Amino acid sequence: MNGASNIKNNQHNPRNGGQLLVDQLKIHGVDLAFCVPGESYLPVLDALYQNRDSIKLITTRHEGGAVNMAEAYGKLTGKPGICMVTRGPGATNASIGVHTAFQDSTPMILFIGQVGNDFVEREAFQEIDYRRMFGPMAKWVAQIDRADRIPEYVARAFQVATTGRMGPVVLALPEDTLSAIVAVTDAIKYHHGQADATVGPSPGTPALAGVSSLLAGAKNPFVILGGSGWSVESCADIQRFAETQNLPIGCAFRFQDLLDNNHQNYAGDVGIGINPKLAARVKEADVVLCIGARLGEMTTSGYTLFDSPVPRQKLIHVHAGAEELGRVYQAELMINSTVAAFANAIAVLPRVTSTDIDAATIEARQQYAEWQRRRETPGHLQMWDVMQHLKSVLPRDAIVTNGAGNYASWVHRFYRYGSFRTQLAPTSGAMGYGVPAAIAAKAVAPKRTVICFAGDGCFLMTGQELATAVQYQLNVIFIVVNNGMFGTIRMHQEREFPGHVYGTQLVNPDFAAFAKSFGAHGEVVERTSDFAGAFERASTAGKPALIEVRIDAEAITPNMSLSAIREAAEANIALRASSP
Repeated sequence: MNGASNIKNNQHNPRNGGQLLVDQLKIHGVDLAFCVPGESYLPVLDALYQNRDSIKLITTRHEGGAVNMAEAYGKLTGKPGICMVTRGPGATNASIGVHTAFQDSTPMILFIGQVGNDFVEREAFQEIDYRRMFGPMAKWVAQIDRADRIPEYVARAFQVATTGRMGPVVLALPEDTLSAIVAVTDAIKYHHGQADATVGPSPGTPALAGVSSLLAGAKNPFVILGGSGWSVESCADIQRFAETQNLPIGCAFRFQDLLDNNHQNYAGDVGIGINPKLAARVKEADVVLCIGARLGEMTTSGYTLFDSPVPRQKLIHVHAGAEELGRVYQAELMINSTVAAFANAIAVLPRVTSTDIDAATIEARQQYAEWQRRRETPGHLQMWDVMQHLKSVLPRDAIVTNGAGNYASWVHRFYRYGSFRTQLAPTSGAMGYGVPAAIAAKAVAPKRTVICFAGDGCFLMTGQELATAVQYQLNVIFIVVNNGMFGTIRMHQEREFPGHVYGTQLVNPDFAAFAKSFGAHGEVVERTSDFAGAFERASTAGKPALIEVRIDAEAITPNMSLSAIREAAEANIALRASSP
């Protein structure tokens, strides 16, 4: 109705390209956008000013922050996150978020200011061919050379971003396109390819019969959940299915919030640093039902959990993108369906699994509990105890974000995600993601508690966005785990070249003082016993807060110290040298 009203009102109303673009964003339901301003898209900024009551604009301090915020918005809401940057350096700075959105299958639209059509192909100031630049890392890249086609291009961008395997779209906006005056009909609101049952693919009767048959004959089945396109309703449907069939369920790398981690059927995360017993369970399963996950490198432990191209297990692979089915693994049953449609269909399936599998489901849960037991590490501050405190005080719907680094292993392994969209993290392994993701999450859900975990190296890649959090009064709690190095790379260094420490050591600022300089609350914690008090003060500070947690450099993983990793590597080198 609103779309039709806009058409009637605006089809003969001359507007410049910037106003026309913003009118389309309103039609498609955009309520929040992120940007670093640039002179290349001034008409868009002016139109956003005129529509500031309906579309909130958050200005960040770096394009990497803006695009990661838009990506996090897409993850959290299922709607395309909107980011706007200027040409050249602005676009290249934003490329990291486009890559993350692509690998994470997150709907997002990046708008880039561009040189005018009269300057194109001359290597004008900050000119880049964005089709060539972003082609391999976006679902669709285009340049809108005519203002009268803006409604068409923007509608297509929303449709492409949300249909099939969701992902990022990039649209370049030449300056003369944005300043041109045209009278053109608006589009109508797009149909979300994952959420709209009339658009996305759904499982047919033969597919559902195949699932039922394979599960009925299974002696050791397992379920993996992952990917995008999920909702509260589809997660509830899967939980109902899991309870009816009494199946053990694991969640793919950084999709741990698709099933309540306290649920009796939850068996752990299938990703980096997987529980060895869980890895064995997946390998030894006779039937694996994978819903939504691509089965990429991280989820398959470097493509070792399944043989390629034909897995030992009877694999049922469900994915909204037909191009993902059979891409690496030739499944026993391949089902092209959105997760929502598939979950809804199997939720009502009566029990077909044998009661003989019940003991294995109980055992899988027990192994998960064992994997979460306390691990003592070197130093005065124990991250296991920090995670236990957070588990005890955080609300069930608290949103926890992180970027990349060994510090994240404590979060993924020992925290329990309580409900859908309580985890925001990049499957692309991009450092610097956690800070902007947390800020976006607080903007989207201001009443929810938002916690960001970041390593010392990870934090300073986007730490300047503390200014954004303070400016917009987005009271995130940032926990910076400081061990004075790029820990993951140092760990690999010690494994491959023991004792050759080079390029991984860091000299850090006083992170608490850094936070205070922005107007945020800041504290330093060096002992386990001091964390609870610091967290309470951060929670009640009434402004963004940062807790710098200083841990021993030896505490590199929950299982092994740096020294132990080095000694094992040296022993292996000595063994190889002595072998004939």
